Amino acid sequence: MVMPDSLFEENPEAATGETARRPNRGAAAPPEGTPLAARLAPLELDDFAGQEHILGAGKLLRRAIEADSLQSAVFYGPPGSGKTALARYISSRTRARTFELNAATAGVAELKKILEFSKNLGGGFVKKQRILLILDEIHHFNRTQQDVLLPSVEKGEVILIGMTTENPFFYINGALLSRFIVVEFKTLEDEHLRKILAGALTDGRGLKSFKVELAKEAADYLLANSMGDARRLLNALELAAVTTKPVAGKRKIGLETARESIQKRSLRYDKSSDEHYDHISAFIKSMRGSDPDAAVYWMARMLEAGEDPRFVARRILICASEDVGNADPMALVVAQSAFNAAQSLGMPEARIALSQAAIYVAVSPKSNASYMAVNDAIAEVANGPGRPVPLHLRDAARDGEAFGHGKGYKYPHDFLGHHVTQEYMPEPKQFYKPTDQGFEAEIGRRMKRLKGDTHNGGKE
Repeated sequence: MVMPDSLFEENPEAATGETARRPNRGAAAPPEGTPLAARLAPLELDDFAGQEHILGAGKLLRRAIEADSLQSAVFYGPPGSGKTALARYISSRTRARTFELNAATAGVAELKKILEFSKNLGGGFVKKQRILLILDEIHHFNRTQQDVLLPSVEKGEVILIGMTTENPFFYINGALLSRFIVVEFKTLEDEHLRKILAGALTDGRGLKSFKVELAKEAADYLLANSMGDARRLLNALELAAVTTKPVAGKRKIGLETARESIQKRSLRYDKSSDEHYDHISAFIKSMRGSDPDAAVYWMARMLEAGEDPRFVARRILICASEDVGNADPMALVVAQSAFNAAQSLGMPEARIALSQAAIYVAVSPKSNASYMAVNDAIAEVANGPGRPVPLHLRDAARDGEAFGHGKGYKYPHDFLGHHVTQEYMPEPKQFYKPTDQGFEAEIGRRMKRLKGDTHNGGKE
């Protein structure tokens, strides 16, 4: 990594930029103590495990890298999916001078040194050389820091590769984002992780010299608990290997060692991040989709990660009304009781009431008729005719009777079936349309009967 303070140290070899393109095969060995994940960084594009949607043969990003014509881009995706590895591979292949910064620790002063250097490309020893800035955790930069980058990126003075685990559409301002190619990295699948694991055991840069014998159950455990994160997988494997004493020249790693090496799963969940919104979205959609097992799983993920149980309870309440509604009116009662319990109990006991409520809502018959009714009514209020309250429905108190308020109103309980037909809204329009689900089917039948009772005027 080149730091800003070394920018102006004259380097004659850099004058043409020829030495900036470093061949991967036969590159210098990493320094002693370099983590296994860094030692096994891919040497060629074909060495990458996964990400075929962006690095497969003929894909746009691959063609741009191979032609050394990549423009500014943002790489986003989960940890350990290859973002840093690809950025550094590009650095090793491009005719550009590379600088690396981490947005979590870098300030505007450091950034400005690099940008100022990039403006002086017209003469001196850096003539014709481009600048590549690799900026990790770009989502940590605030709007002011991002604005500092904009002019240089826009003019092409700097090729910027920003990396983030967060959705860039939420964390990077639109003006800067519009100058980027947005590249999404996906979580590595089991087949990709197995390829990485096998390579780590046989590659000379990896653990080949350790002569590791990894038991199948140990390998399966490491894969299952790596959560699609290659770095997490390799860190655990390296820890297991270096702490296992060789026997007859071999290091045998069993299930217990694997468990100790990777320990408890670390849940990627930040209340201000995409993971927060993705998990609650999956939770709600699972309840709406009548899958109690998925609903409880996503709820457990949130609670284990430290989510406020009251936040979960509020979402159950919303779902009970929006997605179940009158198909099972008890769903709202159960959800409200769970909310009250969560407030009174706190964790860990609150999880029991929340589980009961989430399962009840998930298995209930579904109807969004009440939700649609109020939305349609609000739209009618905003765009429909202004309907005055009919005189017979108006309040007759406080001398209203003198103006005819309430005159002619028919009290439904005075009539057969406790119902009487009269005008309740000028220019009537139907908003509530009950479905045939659960109790709402009975509501629909009752409404149909009442609408057909147009001559009910008899007293009880």
